[in-house]
Amino acid sequence: MGTTPYPEITKAISKQVGVLTKEIPETMAGFRKMVDGVEQDGALDKKTKELIAMGIAIALRCDGCIGFHSRNLVQLGATRQEYEEMLGIAIYMGGGPSLMYSAQAMDAWEQFGGSKS
Repeated sequence: MGTTPYPEITKAISKQVGVLTKEIPETMAGFRKMVDGVEQDGALDKKTKELIAMGIAIALRCDGCIGFHSRNLVQLGATRQEYEEMLGIAIYMGGGPSLMYSAQAMDAWEQFGGSKS
């Protein structure tokens, strides 16, 4: 595959998020507060929450979300098996379109340094 450059996508989005943070600070502060609240460990740890977010990213067909959550999962030490099982659930819940985005998500995983087998 290798056609969608997820590291470049996340870098470009991050740049524009920086612009939005300066231009609409109240909105972005509210979003950041929400992110900080949901990222805290509770009944679910951060990795589990990221796996859920990734499944939703696939279902919603959000390339930027796939990039950010793939990167986060690699950084959090998710295994390829955990990642692939999450993709299986996303495919089960979303059918063909989720299969297409799951294939792209595997590409993102590998681009961010996740194991290849």
